[in-house]
Amino acid sequence: MQYSEKVMDHFMNPRNVGEIEDASGVGTVGNAKCGDIMKVYLKIEDNVVKDAKFKTFGCGAAVATSSMATELIIGKTIEEALKITNKSVMEALDGLPPVKVHCSCLAEEALQSALWDYAQKNNLTIEGLEPPKDSDHHHHIPNEE
Repeated sequence: MQYSEKVMDHFMNPRNVGEIEDASGVGTVGNAKCGDIMKVYLKIEDNVVKDAKFKTFGCGAAVATSSMATELIIGKTIEEALKITNKSVMEALDGLPPVKVHCSCLAEEALQSALWDYAQKNNLTIEGLEPPKDSDHHHHIPNEE
């Protein structure tokens, strides 16, 4: 399986690993079947994501996509953060092998889940933010747009 240099870099030197003590929002998504579990912590102030950390239990691609997703979300407004999709994560990593595309979907869902948690804690309605999907049936193939 061929991974891009960026994927390898984020796998070997993941950014933003860890947890945020008083996180504004925390999202956990996982798939017991393939064993990838991602937990994302967000620190949000004045509608801007000031910090993001993650803990991922899973394959190299899962680690790399979590790392890149947190990189992409830091400094973004919540509205911008909602636009981070698995496609944008994959593009930022210069692509992923087809069998690993589901990892980027997990990364997107972990971010969304953390944003949802933040919205719930603060009684906010964020346009375009949907409640997390039931995280048990992850092996759907995302619709190509």
